[in-house]
Amino acid sequence: MIETRGLSKKYQDRLVVDDVSVKISKGGLTSIIGPNGAGKSTLLSMISRLTSMSAGSAEIDGLDVTRTPGPELAKRLSILRQHNESTLRLTVRDLVAFGRFPHSAGRLTDQDQQHIDEAIHYLALDEYQHRHLDELSGGQRQRAYVAMVMCQDTDYVLLDEPLNNIDMHHAVGMMQLLRRAADEKGKTIVVVLHDINFASCYSDHIIAMCAGKLAYQGTSEQIIRSEVLSDIYQIPMQVHELAGQRICVYFR
Repeated sequence: MIETRGLSKKYQDRLVVDDVSVKISKGGLTSIIGPNGAGKSTLLSMISRLTSMSAGSAEIDGLDVTRTPGPELAKRLSILRQHNESTLRLTVRDLVAFGRFPHSAGRLTDQDQQHIDEAIHYLALDEYQHRHLDELSGGQRQRAYVAMVMCQDTDYVLLDEPLNNIDMHHAVGMMQLLRRAADEKGKTIVVVLHDINFASCYSDHIIAMCAGKLAYQGTSEQIIRSEVLSDIYQIPMQVHELAGQRICVYFR
């Protein structure tokens, strides 16, 4: 389980995450939603120890993330940042192999190679594995970075806006893949999303933030409601049932 208690982050006089306490149960897919500037990415970064905390605590399976040795934490939790650019001219396979570093420290074993093969195959990247990243489309490149995270083989996978800058076709494919990873591999997936309808269709649990605070949390049925979304985003919204899914409609 991931648990935060009174987690806060302050930059000079600006409080970007304000006293957030949440519990994310093991297994399933949790989406973090909210308007720009709500503190979603900062919350995820503090949980993964990429950003320091101003106050509060975060734990993974009872381990304080600030006190747990890096190599041990990296075997439990992996994260994909929002912006991923490499100055090195890497092949897909080279990139995915970085996911094994917490386990092998760069000395890849046969078992590591098997994990690399499995991650590449799981992300349907077999035919691209020897291509360089700059030869791929945006959607293919994003899949390669997700394959690297999956190759790390952690119970908890955190992804900060993995649908950023990819088209609808690749976005649907990405969400389907993350849903499969939760269902078939037993991963706990936590993802920051801007698209409310993707959160509605694929999430087991939704955390909604606004102005740095926890606004709502619950199941898709509890959060994807007209009055709740209108309150979070401060614009009129309506939710309708379509093919068994709750779909949000925005109004100008």
